[in-house]
Amino acid sequence: MSEPLRIDVWSDIACPWCYIGKRHLEHALASIPDAPVVDLVWHAFELDPSAPVTREAIPNAQRLADKYGVSVERAEAMMDRVIGVGAKAGLELQLRSSKAGNTFDAHRLLRWAHELGKQGELKERLMRAYQCEGVVISDRDELVRLAGDVGLDRDEARRVLDSEQFAAEVRADEQLAHELGVTGVPFFVFAQKYGVSGAQPVDVLREVIAKAIRER
Repeated sequence: MSEPLRIDVWSDIACPWCYIGKRHLEHALASIPDAPVVDLVWHAFELDPSAPVTREAIPNAQRLADKYGVSVERAEAMMDRVIGVGAKAGLELQLRSSKAGNTFDAHRLLRWAHELGKQGELKERLMRAYQCEGVVISDRDELVRLAGDVGLDRDEARRVLDSEQFAAEVRADEQLAHELGVTGVPFFVFAQKYGVSGAQPVDVLREVIAKAIRER
């Protein structure tokens, strides 16, 4: 049997385009006949490392407008576009009710889940919680609950979060992204050879995957 196809993805839980990119990747893999076994690894990337654990209750459209220096109306239109693209990918993004916050702890928990073979399940649960359910992703109680939702031990999750465990690994992920020149996410690397930036359409990802398979 051939070696699994390695796919590395840098993304942030608080990034709607990352969730869309995740779905596009899944759809691309599902559309390839006799698709190979995949070794999919999720890497940390914080869009806003300085984000506090909690933020003032500022409407997301206003926050987006302030960030990009546009009107609130323009920010609303930007959100509507992302929501529309997400809907085509099968996601019900609730960007107006999502609650911004620091994602460093969530990335630490994902590194822990990787060691237990549960990273993919936890990644999906965290993204759905933040992007679709309005969960405060920086809240450690919520992170413990979400870890339990995918079958991880909640007491162990709490122990990880209350320590500094996996902090170095998260920072190493982010340093590697910097060395690779990653400035935005999602960022995919197929077979440790082909880099693809952004939530590319399914057919684009499918073409790169097929190329990686052919050239293994």
